[in-house]
Amino acid sequence: MNKTNMVFLLLIFMLFVQFSFAQETKIWTLEECINYALENNINIKKQTLNISYQEELLLQSKLGILPNLNGYASHGYNWGQRIDPFTNEFATDRVRSNNLYLQGDLNLFNGLQQLNTIKRNKLNLLASQYDTDYYRDEISISVATEYLQTLYYMEFVEIGRNQIDITRQQVDRTRKLVEAGTLAKGDLLIIEAQLASEELSLVNAENNLSLSYLNLTQLLELQSPEGFEVEKPELGLIDQPQIYTPQQIYSQAVAERPEIKSAEYKVESSEKNLELARGAYYPSLSLSGSIGSGYSGANQIGEDPIYIPYKTEIGETESGETVYAIGENLVYGSFNAKPWSDQLSDNLNESVGLSLRVPIFNGWSTRSQVAQAKIGIENANLDLQLQKNNLYKIIQQAYNDAVSASNSYKAADKKVQATQESFKYAEQKFNVGLINSVEYNDAKKEYNNALSELIQAKYDLVFRSTVIDFYMGKPLTLKR
Repeated sequence: MNKTNMVFLLLIFMLFVQFSFAQETKIWTLEECINYALENNINIKKQTLNISYQEELLLQSKLGILPNLNGYASHGYNWGQRIDPFTNEFATDRVRSNNLYLQGDLNLFNGLQQLNTIKRNKLNLLASQYDTDYYRDEISISVATEYLQTLYYMEFVEIGRNQIDITRQQVDRTRKLVEAGTLAKGDLLIIEAQLASEELSLVNAENNLSLSYLNLTQLLELQSPEGFEVEKPELGLIDQPQIYTPQQIYSQAVAERPEIKSAEYKVESSEKNLELARGAYYPSLSLSGSIGSGYSGANQIGEDPIYIPYKTEIGETESGETVYAIGENLVYGSFNAKPWSDQLSDNLNESVGLSLRVPIFNGWSTRSQVAQAKIGIENANLDLQLQKNNLYKIIQQAYNDAVSASNSYKAADKKVQATQESFKYAEQKFNVGLINSVEYNDAKKEYNNALSELIQAKYDLVFRSTVIDFYMGKPLTLKR
């Protein structure tokens, strides 16, 4: 194979590799990132398992009201003298025995403890479901935060590259002016230093973008950020978003937020625990019944009967004649155990009964359980109030942050407009030699700083307004 063919194959291979990488690249929207994270987050999967566990507890408590039915069977042999339980006679030989027993019982009343257990487990299941919703919301907020951070660095990198292009053009202009003798070489060195500074800032911005991509992919439980890109939507911040008052936000959130719902159901669950504990004060009534039978090898019957005549002297008459008793003895040729089916029928026993249990004294355990349940109610109510207080504090902070972000965005936008005009004017003056490179760089730095502040203010405002919408019950989205 000649050198030309080798180069051609190498180019084909490189194009194929680039095409493969391009095919693997996926553009992710915020909604896709959130949905993927919710499906793959380990903590949410664990919380989902907790829901399944609570469902099983609820099912078990519901099935607990059904009767209990148990069957027993035994098979054994006995050596030595013993009283056979089925023949009530002594047995000395090896005896085989079988026992079959079926027993059932039904709880008729136990202070409504079973009913209250079902209600409590149902409330615990609802609380667990809302706990999962809370975890999902937390993950969604984290993904949205990192997504916006990624968009911020993307735009920062884009602006940095644009500024570098402008500075490079200015370097070329300045170099020509220096070569023509219009400007001193120091002006060129200052512009080149500015270019190096901007290139360093761009490298830092690109590193921050890479780190932001890494953080976002880790939130999504992706193996690598390779081939991962985020969509850059139109944020639509021409009109300032509506910012509600803290009380308006709180009134909406407190009625819908999953952490509040969970805390409320936990209060109700603790109240059912109290009713459950008080149920131990009441008598309990149960119905029971059983049926059983058995088999014993000692229960035998004779087979092959024969009658053997006998003549036995029983006395004499007065005249001295002998008197005999004449008869027949029944003798069996062999003995065998009574058939298994016959013994089951003969030994069948059945029973039914009611059992009443009246609690009189149990070491104050019921009283202690009732007292603990009351403490649990107070604790659950405090947790509920704590959740409401925390929610209101978070909303107050979110409101203040949104107002501050809105004001900062307005101020940053005005500053960009002012510094942009100032920079354009300084650039024109520098090109004709009316100002030196130091003054030009100062004007450019002011403009660059204003652009950075505007980008930061814009994404901060997007995030803060998105958080407000989130607490108002709206889905997390950048589409406005």
